Amino acid sequence: MAVSSSKQANSKASASKQSISSETKAEAMKVAKATQKPGQSKEHTKLIAQGIEKGIAEYKKLQKGKARERDKVRKQEVKVKAREASEHELDHSNIEDRAASPYLPWGLLTLSWVGFIAYLFIAK
Repeated sequence: MAVSSSKQANSKASASKQSISSETKAEAMKVAKATQKPGQSKEHTKLIAQGIEKGIAEYKKLQKGKARERDKVRKQEVKVKAREASEHELDHSNIEDRAASPYLPWGLLTLSWVGFIAYLFIAK
């Protein structure tokens, strides 16, 4: 069991090394050499560069996550605005329908009065 877990750890480490771009590696080595102390071995500088690479990779990963979250929030806001706009349009159409509806009751009232007056004249 311990052998398989160490293989998994090695495969994860190699996968993370593969995902780091050559530009990032070059930038990390440049920073490591810039901060190199006198008498520091190349191996130590290389280890520092690897640590910087991991830091840069982690930073980029966090930034991608934040960008995804911002996109999700933005898309939700767009959906909410679209939903509110469609509801607002529905409200306007309902108001317009209500504005046209007073003609019907007044028309029926007028028709009934005309019918009533006509009945009175015909009944005489």
